[in-house]
Amino acid sequence: MPDRVQVVCPACAAVNRLPSDRPAEKAVCGSCREKLFQGHPAEADTAMFDKQVARSSVPIVVDVWAPWCGPCKMMAPAFEQVAREMEPKVRFLKLNSDKEQQAAAKLGIRGIPTMILYSGGREIARQSGAMSASQITGWIRQHLG
Repeated sequence: MPDRVQVVCPACAAVNRLPSDRPAEKAVCGSCREKLFQGHPAEADTAMFDKQVARSSVPIVVDVWAPWCGPCKMMAPAFEQVAREMEPKVRFLKLNSDKEQQAAAKLGIRGIPTMILYSGGREIARQSGAMSASQITGWIRQHLG
């Protein structure tokens, strides 16, 4: 296990290096002093999404959604619940496909909601369709081991 883990601040996008032997739940950003893990998914634009995936050593689950999507609205509370339960072991992001159309196209999104799991800067799993909290947790654990 590395001595330090890299975590990208969801507020200011600064890269923080945290000692791996200290609890990350209370860690704050060295630049903006905001909590690095807030117990809920962080809204991400394209630049934030790209930086989180490229620079974070923590696995990332992104929910690609749209405000008009019924299944997205149904799944949102479950995604929030899983974020509360699994952070800081996993970072949770929400990417609005209406606002970030180029990012959604680049990701090859064909239907929403779509969740994508990244680890080490690479996509390791993808799932389309609404899921319950237990299904989301099981899906993440299945792919992260």
